[in-house]
Amino acid sequence: NYCPYSYFDGRPVIFKQERLKKGQKTFIIYKFRTMQKDAEKYNIKWAQPNDPRITKIGRFLRKTGLDELPQLFNILKGDMSFVGPRPIRKDFAILLTQYCPDYPKRFLVKPGITGYAQLYAPYGSTIEEQLKKIPYDQKYLSGLSISEYFKILFKTVLFVIKGRKW
Repeated sequence: NYCPYSYFDGRPVIFKQERLKKGQKTFIIYKFRTMQKDAEKYNIKWAQPNDPRITKIGRFLRKTGLDELPQLFNILKGDMSFVGPRPIRKDFAILLTQYCPDYPKRFLVKPGITGYAQLYAPYGSTIEEQLKKIPYDQKYLSGLSISEYFKILFKTVLFVIKGRKW
């Protein structure tokens, strides 16, 4: 049964999901499970602030960014980098391309665990918020200086230490 306030309803603890990477190729992303196991049993949707599908432990993991830790394995495999546009699910990429024909350009670079959009754009729980991330994602297409790369990593560490917005 679905219980929005349970602690661990959602095994296995490591969550695997198909996402798009450079070249619009699919890969399996690894994260700590933060939502109920059947959170998308009937349809997919973006997470919302105070989403009832998120477990209590999941709220903590998301707030601190620790849910992203297993993605270090994705970096070691070469699917992702530390900094870049967030990897997205194919269904969402198709939807966003309908609103922004240039959206697929983000797949010219590797996706990352963190980046400009994660630091400066809205969370992305609606199409409108997702579209606001596009200008931030486009910054990666022109390339980052090494100082910009480390500035993003440093700000991300501060973000994790202080806790996320929700």
